[in-house]
Amino acid sequence: MTPGPDAAGTQHALHLTWSEARAVASSAAGPLPPAEVPLAQARGRTLAGPLTALRDMPHYTSSAMDGWAVCGTGPWIMAEPGEPLTAHQAVPIVTGGALPAGARAVLRREYGEVAPDEDGLPHLRLAAAAPPGAPGGGADLRPAGEEAREGETLLKDGAALGPAQLALAALAGHDALRVTGRPLVKLVRTGGEVVESGLPGPGLVRDVFSYLIPPLIEAYGGILIAHEKIGDDAAEWAAALADRPGGGPDTSDGGMERAEPSAADVVVTTGGTGKGGSDHFRDIVAAMGGRLLVDGIAMRPGHPTVLAELPDGRFFLGLPGNPLAAVVGLATVGEPLLAALSGGEPLEPIDLPSGEVFEPELRRTRVIPFRRMYGMASPASGVGSGMLRGLARADGFMVVPPHGLELAAPVPCLPLPWGRPLGGHTPSSPASAQKARPKRRPATSKDPVDWSALDA
Repeated sequence: MTPGPDAAGTQHALHLTWSEARAVASSAAGPLPPAEVPLAQARGRTLAGPLTALRDMPHYTSSAMDGWAVCGTGPWIMAEPGEPLTAHQAVPIVTGGALPAGARAVLRREYGEVAPDEDGLPHLRLAAAAPPGAPGGGADLRPAGEEAREGETLLKDGAALGPAQLALAALAGHDALRVTGRPLVKLVRTGGEVVESGLPGPGLVRDVFSYLIPPLIEAYGGILIAHEKIGDDAAEWAAALADRPGGGPDTSDGGMERAEPSAADVVVTTGGTGKGGSDHFRDIVAAMGGRLLVDGIAMRPGHPTVLAELPDGRFFLGLPGNPLAAVVGLATVGEPLLAALSGGEPLEPIDLPSGEVFEPELRRTRVIPFRRMYGMASPASGVGSGMLRGLARADGFMVVPPHGLELAAPVPCLPLPWGRPLGGHTPSSPASAQKARPKRRPATSKDPVDWSALDA
């Protein structure tokens, strides 16, 4: 049997269950307003309004091939570049080059040849390889407005912005795009005992949060705009959590509609959420007129997770100082909060059969890293609140209720960004289900067993 992660010795106010804490975080905030962001910062965002062409695309008629712009039938006299063409004149042109006035077609380079006439003047004529009738009227041209006309809708409201969509926006003449709001997040790592590199000595620990928390913030919908390390002094805490703009360059994602574009919507701290002498989170929240929405959760690890709201609408998310506990706190409270600020829905747990028996543990939900093994959620090893080995191999978190679980009983599971997908494919019809079902292997068969259908 698996008892779950190590219980912390210090007792905290456990006012909320795991489900209640997620519900509080999800309902604490509404969607942020849209913002205007530069193209370079818009990848992965969502359009807030349609994308239209600012002018015809392309905005001039151009050549689709290297060759010559020609007027009339050949042979053609070579004209001066930049001059309008008249009948039986030609001028060299490259792919994408603007078609000169008077030109009616482009003769491809492989279809023409320039040779002197009897007077020694250069003339363009058809080569032997040219097809009959070349060049036809309008041949190898890209007409202005061929792709889109000015004002035409190129992408609809709500479109996801990837590389191709951003390239289209640039081609349409846009330097910035109006996108749906996403929360700006500042990460504050605390603790004078934390070292940034090398092997720490006795009483010191290596920084891991720089590698753990920022990618999770991005995966959960936040935009990390600042990241700083402070010690345990109350004045350092107060300065870091104040997070007032104006002290440095604006690193926000735009904010033409944001009164304070460089202030974070959410400040995430690591450590200092206990009630010891060096834990300042609650005192600073009180001094700033804020209120605690979540002050401890009946779960382990991660029970000292704290969520606070300030009068100006900003949020402070205090994560425990142990690595696994911090990730559990972020997945439990931070993920639904960031989803709400982004205008989305929190991750919905997926039920999987439990791969192990869990005894009841009064009043506490156990959140345990697991791997999907043979279709079941099997607890990983190395899942103490300060451990990372189990998390590094995990597909997600299994949420074991206080009353425990029988073997194969359904258990809610939250995915992790780096884990394998938890959802399975459900056949859409009996016929497809029959097709998807593996063939029965005769007991007398000497062929090797095919285990490919199992999630080992």
